Amino acid sequence: MKPLAALLLLAPLAAQAQIGGRAALQFLSLPPSAQVAAMGGLTASARSADPTQFLANPALLQTDTDGAAAVTYVAYVTDIRQSTAAYAFNTEKRGRFGLGLTYLNYGSFESFDAAGNSLGTFGVSEYALAAANARTWGKFTVGLTAKLAVSGLAGNRAVGLAADAGVLYKPSEQDFTVGLVVKNAGYLVKPYLAGAHDPLPLDVQLGLTIKPEHMPLRFTLTAQQLQRWDIQYLDPSTRPSLDPNNPSAQPRFNWADNLARHFAVGTELILGTGLRLRLGYNHLQARELRLANVGGGAGFSFGTMIKISQFQLDYTYATLQAAGSSNYFTLSRRFGQ
Repeated sequence: MKPLAALLLLAPLAAQAQIGGRAALQFLSLPPSAQVAAMGGLTASARSADPTQFLANPALLQTDTDGAAAVTYVAYVTDIRQSTAAYAFNTEKRGRFGLGLTYLNYGSFESFDAAGNSLGTFGVSEYALAAANARTWGKFTVGLTAKLAVSGLAGNRAVGLAADAGVLYKPSEQDFTVGLVVKNAGYLVKPYLAGAHDPLPLDVQLGLTIKPEHMPLRFTLTAQQLQRWDIQYLDPSTRPSLDPNNPSAQPRFNWADNLARHFAVGTELILGTGLRLRLGYNHLQARELRLANVGGGAGFSFGTMIKISQFQLDYTYATLQAAGSSNYFTLSRRFGQ
């Protein structure tokens, strides 16, 4: 039962917690790299030499990603593993391109018939192919990503087509960027069940990244789920502890908490060109992934970047809850310099 329990634990993370629960191919919302995971699990504006950033926002393809390749390995709880590969290059007339592949393996599960007899094991896996193009005009970069997503369960498959569209604004002489991206707009071409065409995990994000002059810190603030206001989950089975005399009372909508769930923050401490430390927090994950009466550090992520010669290694430790955490490793290198 351990793989099944781990799958249930990871599902809310892929869905950015309880914001509907009916979207298909939720793995498209998982962080594609260690750096993105360290920024609270998402970013629309943080530029980097890591080409995997285009999977967060295609407009993040820029000069530093030209000729760069990266691989990411993620160890979630139990046997769940995620691998991502990305490559970016520049062309003279058609702009910059990014290519990416994400593969997620949930491990093996045991199958039983109605009488409880074992029928052997089956696998669950998902993958997505992505191709992006971005062009820069002055202070603006505009990008578009096309994605093919496939989910496999015991020989059955669901297939979806999705697209990301983003724009990035950067004043030429300032370490300041603003990004807007619409992620996973698309259609479930082939559902698991005929007629069950659930929507894809659409997410509209707006981000800002700034490094104050003469400070070794870079701050990133990202707003998520801007296409809908109410993303607070009120469990109808929960009784508020502050009202023991009224057992029929239900949890109420909290305006401030709902607003905070729309934001993720990240901070990067720059200790030179070859060393950086990162800290991130995602309030939506913190609220929805915590256990009852035990926060377990849910929503927090801690990361570092070390650059040695031509290689850059990023690592992030992201806390899911007291029951588990995830470890992200990204290795990148720029070719043709």
